[in-house]
Amino acid sequence: MTALASLAASTALADPDGSWDGHMMWGGGHGVFGGLMMLVFWGVILALIVLAVHWLRDNSGTGGKSSDALEILRQRLAKGEIDEEEYRRRKAALDE
Repeated sequence: MTALASLAASTALADPDGSWDGHMMWGGGHGVFGGLMMLVFWGVILALIVLAVHWLRDNSGTGGKSSDALEILRQRLAKGEIDEEEYRRRKAALDE
């Protein structure tokens, strides 16, 4: 009985004027919309982090696709797959 009396007293103290309408349960009156907006916010933050990491990974190191193509061209010359004239012509095309 004492527990019931203290529970009733604490409920009365939490809402002294009796105007509680249930908004405290949903984050101050924002309802489900507030929860969805929080999920959207964190989803955007996570997507930005993933994109930044992907961009940094692609733009670091060798300097891009042109140097990769030039390296392949050098390897083909070294293996004898193309001659020097072909090498110079393709290198000039890559430098444009």
